[in-house]
Amino acid sequence: MIILNNLFSSYSVGNGCKYESNNDNFFLIAGPCVIESKEETLHIAKILDDITNKLNIPFVFKGSFKKANRTRLSSFTGVGDMEAIKILKEVKETLKIPITTDIHKIEDIDKLEGIVDIIQIPAFLSRQTELVVMAAKTGKHINIKKGQFMSAESMQYAKEKASKNGNENILFTERGNMFGYNDLIVDFRSITIMKKFGNPVILDITHSLQKPNQSSGITGGQPDLIETIAKAGIAVGVDGIFLETHPNPSKSKSDGENMLNLDKVEDLLIKLKRIKSSI
Repeated sequence: MIILNNLFSSYSVGNGCKYESNNDNFFLIAGPCVIESKEETLHIAKILDDITNKLNIPFVFKGSFKKANRTRLSSFTGVGDMEAIKILKEVKETLKIPITTDIHKIEDIDKLEGIVDIIQIPAFLSRQTELVVMAAKTGKHINIKKGQFMSAESMQYAKEKASKNGNENILFTERGNMFGYNDLIVDFRSITIMKKFGNPVILDITHSLQKPNQSSGITGGQPDLIETIAKAGIAVGVDGIFLETHPNPSKSKSDGENMLNLDKVEDLLIKLKRIKSSI
């Protein structure tokens, strides 16, 4: 986890680092799918921060400031760019934790200056050369989510786009591959292949269980299998876990069908730590 050491060590509590220097835990990227309100976002972030502090798991808060890739025109896309970014800034300053959010256009990079610690390239945009290049030129950590349509081997070229523009702070996220029109399958060989590139590999345990392209225009999911996917990911050696969570997934305005209930996060992380410590 060398690539992330500087990031986590820059966030401290009192006079010390927030996490033990010899931490060999996986790290966690988690939060709501999209920013829905200030109160709810701060509530989710505070609970996740408390849990990960207790378990000594390095934590990055994730919340999309907007959702640009919705199936239906009527789907919720956000509370407004600047309002959502303002909320992310408040989370960062209040809890002293690193922040990540996804970008969809080059202009988004400037909007997030001074707020985002890890720039997330969405899976659908992982082949957008100019977007990856401009994100890389910021010098920030870049998390490139592997497209549902891409092989693990092809992600070496996504890395090349960033590294040849002076950025080695690259992470990869596995989030399943399309299996027909309405399903995703996680090929765990992809994790091993991408780890050979020498960069941290993250497993997205909630989006990997989506049921996309439903006739209703609303993505389905299998949240009952989140623990199964997560345990398998830790067992094969992922460096980080990505998950989306909400106090009441059924009322979430985006991707509620595949979210983990906030009340279940701590129990899951405890189980994953036990597996991690045994391998």
